[in-house]
Amino acid sequence: MSGKTKITTSGARLLSAINSPQDLRCLPADKLPQLAGELREMIINTLAETGGHLAPSLGVVELTLALHYVFNTPADKIIWDVGHQCYAHKLLTGRRDQFATLRQYGGISGFPKRSESEYDTFDTGHSSTSISAALGIAAGSELKGENNKTIAVIGDGSMTGGLAFEGLNQAGHLGKNLIVVLNDNEMSISPNVGALSSFLSRKLTGRTMVRIKKDLEHVLKNFQMGENIIHLLKRSEESLKGFFTPGMLFEALKFKYVGPIPGHRLEALLETFRNVRDFNEGPVLIHVITTKGKGYPPAEERPGDYHGVGPFEISSGKIKATDGPPSYTKIFGDTLVELAGRDPRICAITAAMPTGTGLGKFAEQYPDRFFDVGIAEQHAATFAAGLASEGLRPVVAVYSTFLQRAFDQVIHDICLPELPVIFAIDRGGVVGDDGPTHHGVFDLSFLRMIPNLLLMAPKDENELRHMLYTALHSPGPTAIRYPRGAGLGVELEQDLRKIPFGKGELLREGEDMLLLPVGNRVYPALEAAAGLEKMGISAAVINPRFIKPLDGDLIADWARRTGKLITVEDNVRAGGFGSAVLEMLQRRGLTGVRVKSLGLPDRFLEHGSQQQLWHLARIDAAAISAAAMELAGQPAG
Repeated sequence: MSGKTKITTSGARLLSAINSPQDLRCLPADKLPQLAGELREMIINTLAETGGHLAPSLGVVELTLALHYVFNTPADKIIWDVGHQCYAHKLLTGRRDQFATLRQYGGISGFPKRSESEYDTFDTGHSSTSISAALGIAAGSELKGENNKTIAVIGDGSMTGGLAFEGLNQAGHLGKNLIVVLNDNEMSISPNVGALSSFLSRKLTGRTMVRIKKDLEHVLKNFQMGENIIHLLKRSEESLKGFFTPGMLFEALKFKYVGPIPGHRLEALLETFRNVRDFNEGPVLIHVITTKGKGYPPAEERPGDYHGVGPFEISSGKIKATDGPPSYTKIFGDTLVELAGRDPRICAITAAMPTGTGLGKFAEQYPDRFFDVGIAEQHAATFAAGLASEGLRPVVAVYSTFLQRAFDQVIHDICLPELPVIFAIDRGGVVGDDGPTHHGVFDLSFLRMIPNLLLMAPKDENELRHMLYTALHSPGPTAIRYPRGAGLGVELEQDLRKIPFGKGELLREGEDMLLLPVGNRVYPALEAAAGLEKMGISAAVINPRFIKPLDGDLIADWARRTGKLITVEDNVRAGGFGSAVLEMLQRRGLTGVRVKSLGLPDRFLEHGSQQQLWHLARIDAAAISAAAMELAGQPAG
């Protein structure tokens, strides 16, 4: 069967008539299971063509239906954490007809986006933010005199982030009427225990039971020994629940704990949400057990493979093959395994991204030296600092966009004491379909200003291997920044060598101007130089290799010779590589050199393919050629 195979559900179509949650709430509750099937059908069929976050969204279909069915959205506000759970939410909130454009340039985002819909309460792309945001929204609504409900839906993975517990702690302290739904798709809980505990929790928060408890407390307080009896009754309730459920931690944070609730049983979800909706006695945490990938067997069996997936064949689940060389991520992971076999000091650290950062093979071969710290980038950085202080050589593999969360730790815990921690920064530059929350376009700017940090960017996958080897021989902190996607297919040299610290390489001589691209812009600049030569413009090309320290001697020499220079980077221009070059020229008194800096604009870039975004940002080969012709005083062709 081809990838065009569709999953279909039988009977009259319900989803086609749902244009808002108001329409959803007009349906009888017994129709919701059919609607859940239609939502899964549309998600699977669409993502088979576009790719996207399949398993997370399939796992929350019933949860999403129940939330919008019970709560009065958009007056009641839902905050999704992480936002990749939101596909069913988008389908129910007026974006069904645009769903085929998901994550495509000009189409709808794969994450909640306030500018896209009034139902998207908070822009979400990084994890662990929902509770803090929801608490702020709840406090703001209260200050405005409103009586709306605020619901944070947070995945169990996001609960590994410290920010989530900061939010829980403050919410318990303030006692706001905040609802937190913990979407748990990994914890193993016995069905029988879960069912009993679910029953107890739902009944203990029902309106009648809450009223009885309050009336009983009022009566008992008027009797001698009444306070002791109240204390005993509360202890009995908590002991019973605590024996069967993992709720004691949340109760300690002053949350009313409800659960675990079976997350694919709509009747249980509806009853629980109705009870909690009418419960106004402070913050509540509802623990919901779901199955990631629910309803699509390949995704249920291998949820990690279908977390974020490219186009696939529905009938078999086979990911559609893409021809081409291995990715930078794979080359990094294979090289680190190779080096770890020679050096027992090498450790690898990830913040819940072992597959995404290419560390799966390392984890298998060197489990004692592999550390997954959860979604806790701050902890990952300082944990690495601790390892380095003991003489080990930790490598922190992290996406550029997530490294931003550990900025303070990079400065204070690593660079200030000059500890030899290596940051392997994946997804440097625009990443494509995941859009502005995931573009790694700030790292050159915020890292190059930190003292004691060696910062490199390879022109290809072979150079990445040598840079990793070089970093392991650096006495202090080092960062290597490389892009998302396939390498260039260059030959991989087996003998790894150290690159001289702070030394670039002249790739091409030229008399008229100097092209100074960094990282993944080197080959487009070489392509542009070849085209410029045919038009009578002789352009030199230098691969700087190091953003910090710059090879000032090499760059200044060729800038002086040619008098014209173009910097190119897949990073924001503000404070980036081009700024570093300008600062260096100014320090050397080369104020007569004419400079153009090409880079990403001072705005958040939308989602789209990398090629589209490079073209729109004018940092592809054609744009480099056009900039060179303008600098040379020739009209663009």
